[in-house]
Amino acid sequence: MKSNDPSWFSVFARKISAIAGRPAVFTIAVMMIVIWAACGPAFHYSDTWQLVINTSTTIITFLMVFLIQNSQNRDSAALQMKLDELIRVQTEAKNSMIGLEDMGEKELEKIKAEFKLMADKQVAEEKTSS
Repeated sequence: MKSNDPSWFSVFARKISAIAGRPAVFTIAVMMIVIWAACGPAFHYSDTWQLVINTSTTIITFLMVFLIQNSQNRDSAALQMKLDELIRVQTEAKNSMIGLEDMGEKELEKIKAEFKLMADKQVAEEKTSS
């Protein structure tokens, strides 16, 4: 595999995410729950009957967490790169903001405080000029 080829998991996660997000898949899931509920009287609402839905939904949820996280990570990384590019090409922007998402909490709090001061100063200037 070439170095720029996406991993098998990335390809798999992208395809499953695309499929899982379709209305037809939601409809199938609702139908499965309706069928399960309708089978309740036939199985006398037994523990096994309840275990079927509990186990199925737990397994699906457990696996979907990883697929959703993969999708979220990919989308977040792409969005950060786009924002970094917009900052880079803006002449008045602070290029130090590029890569901000990799900073620690203390550094982020310091920058947040600086922006708050700038915003407060801007508001005060607007009030005096009005």
